[in-house]
Amino acid sequence: MNSKIKWGVLSTASIGTEHVIPAMMNGEYCDVQAIASRSKVVAEKVAGRFAIPRVYGSYDELLMDQEIEAVYIPLPNHLHVPWSIKALQAGKHVLVEKPIGLSSEEARKLLDESLKYPELKIMEAFMYRHHPQWVKAKEVVEGGMIGRLRTIQSSFSFFEDNPESIVNKREYGGGSLMDIGCYPISLSRFLFNAEPIKVYANIEVHPEFKTDTMATAILEFEQGTSLFFSSTLMSDNQQVEIFGTEGRIKFEIPFTPMADKPAKIWLYHGDQKEEIAFDSCDQYTIQGDLFSLAILNDTPVPTPLQDAVDNMLVIERLMNFPGFEFN
Repeated sequence: MNSKIKWGVLSTASIGTEHVIPAMMNGEYCDVQAIASRSKVVAEKVAGRFAIPRVYGSYDELLMDQEIEAVYIPLPNHLHVPWSIKALQAGKHVLVEKPIGLSSEEARKLLDESLKYPELKIMEAFMYRHHPQWVKAKEVVEGGMIGRLRTIQSSFSFFEDNPESIVNKREYGGGSLMDIGCYPISLSRFLFNAEPIKVYANIEVHPEFKTDTMATAILEFEQGTSLFFSSTLMSDNQQVEIFGTEGRIKFEIPFTPMADKPAKIWLYHGDQKEEIAFDSCDQYTIQGDLFSLAILNDTPVPTPLQDAVDNMLVIERLMNFPGFEFN
């Protein structure tokens, strides 16, 4: 059995070049062997930067490479499902960026297609879940260390008003809910281990972009609630606080902790405050290795594709909340 999975990357998107590719190259079970772009010149430039041996001027060419076992897809949101399906049909395992697609219908289409290839692994790349700080938070909640989970408060925002940015392109699946609001939704479902029974949303739609530039939402679960906001026209921010009947958990940097510095969470219980620090690590490296191990050992991936479908369903419910229309 091979000790590493041979990876190819479809696209030279910045999430890949700035974070995922260098992280996976440091992985114990990942071997990044190929990269493709619509422009071979661009692909060659990125390949030179990372010493990636194989370069392709089209995504189809990379998928035809029989030695590539798995592909990472950081394409714009509207291309996630089409190229994931093509990759599966080409016999490749697939790690595809979040959100899974443009709609739950698209997500289900991908799930249905994946069931035709039970020998292949596929997963949505929600990297935060694999970081030790979230593994610990989940353990603390499920272990009853903060009592019964009652509510979660979270937010994620940045400022981007460039009309050419893909986050401001509605046809590409832009907007705050799709790009970053998906994180508070995901973590809420992750911690409550359930789907919301009711949702409420107050959404601001940009008059030119026609994307949501700010969404404020409440998710109601059987056990409690989750309140969050996401925005693409607000100062940089990310925060999460988890409240139980006997304590709470607060994160320093919940979604994008720095790989070269320890991450921290604080556990409050009664009058006690405990700081929990985690050794420096790269959550993208962990994600790549866990996915590669699932291939090598033929075990389930950490997060099944059904989870991606369910997250997309909640995003849609918020977008379709009565009184708000994306005209």
